[in-house]
Amino acid sequence: MAKPNAKGPTRTVDIFCVKCKTQLFKYRKGGKGALVKCFKERIVDDYTKTPCVCPQCETPFARDTLVRCTPAFKIIGGKVTMK
Repeated sequence: MAKPNAKGPTRTVDIFCVKCKTQLFKYRKGGKGALVKCFKERIVDDYTKTPCVCPQCETPFARDTLVRCTPAFKIIGGKVTMK
């Protein structure tokens, strides 16, 4: 499997918790599809205290995993939204 693009995309999106509307990440997202995974190297600003858990409502929104041999957060469906 190929690694994600080293240069990375330039467009950033803000990722929010659906339940309490708290901002979780500022992320460099490529493409126009749904948010399925977040590569850790593309996260610009991380507003969480513990990985994969919302700091406000303590709801888990992702799982820590490896995607294409690169550390990433696999997003749980319906737990986050992006703008």
